[in-house]
Amino acid sequence: MINGIINVYKEKGFTSHDVVAKLRGILKQKKIGHTGTLDPDAEGVLPVCLGKATKVCDMLTNHDKIYAAELLLGVETDTQDLSGTVLSQKEVRVEEKELRQIIAGFVGEYEQIPPMYSALKVNGRKLYELARAGIEVERQPRKVMIHSIIIKEIQLPVVKMEVHCSKGTYIRTLCHDIGQKAGCCGCMQKLIRTQVGIFGYQKSRRLEEIQQLADQGRLSEIIVPVDSLFSKYPAVHTRENCNKQAYNGNPLAPEQCIEQLTEKEAIRLYDAAGQFIGIYQWKEQHYVPVKIFWETK
Repeated sequence: MINGIINVYKEKGFTSHDVVAKLRGILKQKKIGHTGTLDPDAEGVLPVCLGKATKVCDMLTNHDKIYAAELLLGVETDTQDLSGTVLSQKEVRVEEKELRQIIAGFVGEYEQIPPMYSALKVNGRKLYELARAGIEVERQPRKVMIHSIIIKEIQLPVVKMEVHCSKGTYIRTLCHDIGQKAGCCGCMQKLIRTQVGIFGYQKSRRLEEIQQLADQGRLSEIIVPVDSLFSKYPAVHTRENCNKQAYNGNPLAPEQCIEQLTEKEAIRLYDAAGQFIGIYQWKEQHYVPVKIFWETK
């Protein structure tokens, strides 16, 4: 079984589930999970976890993300992007200077109402299922964080921008909200996710490329090991006679480790031979497990 993460470039037209299904066929293994959905019309970075790396799917989902987005002013759709039905069209009269100020006003924390066409659930049903049935329900606003919006180009009615945001942010909805503030409505015309945590689009691979590498026996070239996600934590190795305790997820005293850290914090724990075990946190004079990736062989 392959363990690690592949930085997949999801192409337009595929769902995130499509990517996982195709990778199961390419890699000949079932234990695969993606790290947060991308709309079928969107493209870009989709880290996919393999084997025991599926334990970090939730952690990667929580990472900040960066998008290259195109906002089309003057058009409102039911999906908040161009895949939907046009609900209204308005003349774009906003001046560029005012538009820049409006966009800048969204930087920071703001309450965003999730779109009806989303995978969020209300009373056990996904919102997009209700939307397709012609049912609209009230959605509670959720706090999201927009760290930055860099305007790349304004050629009205189109605005190209780079958005750095927290998890749970809908760029479609951000485009819609900017349009509302500008008094002319708006929707998302194009979206590319360029960064998820440490994974950037420059090193992402399309499914076709992954298939070619698999056929050539070169998959190891693009498998990112799990421990690389935690490179900000110092590496600590157990003493050889303490390996078994670490494998079993037991707390470890500092003297059971080779490296003696002055700062007690989260660590990457390895056995004496350098095999990654998991992430440990300092608590009550011991290192205690946060997440164990070791599996008995």
